[in-house]
Amino acid sequence: MNKIMFISLGCDKNTVDTEFMLGLLRDAGFSLTNEEEDADVIIVNTCAFIMDAQKESIDTILEAAQYKKTGHLKKLIVTGCLSQRYKEQILKEMPEVDAVVGATAYDRIVEAVTGKDRLFIEDTDALPLPETARVNTTGGYYSYLKIAEGCDKRCSYCIIPTLRGHYRSIPWERLVKEAEFLAEGGTKELMIVAQETTVYGVDLYGKKMLPFLLDKLSKIQGIEWIRLLYCYPEEIDDELIKTIKTNPKVCHYLDLPIQHASDGILKRMGRRTSRKDIETLIKKLRKEIPDIALRTSLITGFPGETEEDQKKLLDFVGKTKFSRLGCFTYSREEGTGAALMPGQVHHSTKKRRRNEVMSLQQEISKELSKSQIGKTLKVMVCGKLTEEDVWIGRSYMDAPNVDGYVFFRSGRDLLSGEFVDVLITDAAEYDLMGEAVTK
Repeated sequence: MNKIMFISLGCDKNTVDTEFMLGLLRDAGFSLTNEEEDADVIIVNTCAFIMDAQKESIDTILEAAQYKKTGHLKKLIVTGCLSQRYKEQILKEMPEVDAVVGATAYDRIVEAVTGKDRLFIEDTDALPLPETARVNTTGGYYSYLKIAEGCDKRCSYCIIPTLRGHYRSIPWERLVKEAEFLAEGGTKELMIVAQETTVYGVDLYGKKMLPFLLDKLSKIQGIEWIRLLYCYPEEIDDELIKTIKTNPKVCHYLDLPIQHASDGILKRMGRRTSRKDIETLIKKLRKEIPDIALRTSLITGFPGETEEDQKKLLDFVGKTKFSRLGCFTYSREEGTGAALMPGQVHHSTKKRRRNEVMSLQQEISKELSKSQIGKTLKVMVCGKLTEEDVWIGRSYMDAPNVDGYVFFRSGRDLLSGEFVDVLITDAAEYDLMGEAVTK
């Protein structure tokens, strides 16, 4: 069983876990393949955050199992959140699965591949810290840096604390060492991720240490951009704002998972903020950092949400004008408080409300994109549309896989991960177009 194939689903935190497992297997002498037909072992790192993600995970497992009949597959292993949440069901109802590895037991992946046991589960509050170099799967020039595991917020719609345990910060010295390794491998942009990044360090050091960590990371040679994701609005303080404003390597970009703007819904969600608090924070951020790009995520159709709540949400979106916004319909998840709440909203109503939000945001995005015409932006090269002779890149306003792109022409060949200045000449709803500036 020498050749191993990995299929990684779900969030960027899962991506980091996958990269560590790949490193452990490589160090153990296994070779990696991208071809299902050639794989002796297929490992599916699953997601179970919402019902759609669970379905995708199950479908992927069943598809992989077919290679036991048509390929070389001898062992099928399931890891991640689905295996943590439904370990007994997987083992009972999917005989094709040879081993189940829990979300906090991924450092035992070599044991799962080589051993005969079927179940590898650790306490949800375990913190795997594998002594291995990650295998970068994102192309090399950008990488995710997971700074903590678990969450203490316990929002009523979210299953993550049950699957991933309490909030546990990873020691800053280890994170700096990991980031240095990534930089040596060509990483120029670090994406700081966790279930929540803003309270980093409180459990280990007794205070918020994200600004301190950002300062340490910014001193690493080769790192040019540091991007902050998953910053809960109620935890953003003046010290963090000052760091974003004054540290030249920290992108003027902030991801704020707000979820709603109706105080009644926010309270039912278990969120620890209000619309007024959110608006006050955004006003401060824009005053201190005028060019800051703000991203948020919203949920429509939460139990008890009324048409009046929807109007409040639309009013908030229209007035706030987020640079980037994603909206999702509420998913009723077993084991969460919200699943038992009265006033469950019909799926068609959830979807209609989501479409109303995204339609409004599309107009806002078009307006904001057009405001970039005539400006020159620093852009990271991501690739090229060869047939059209057009390069693809991202500005500081664009996180990979969730935001837009900058499409531009250049008079010279470029390399992925290279930075170029691009004069913006046109704009669509979510993407910008331009010409590379010759220095």
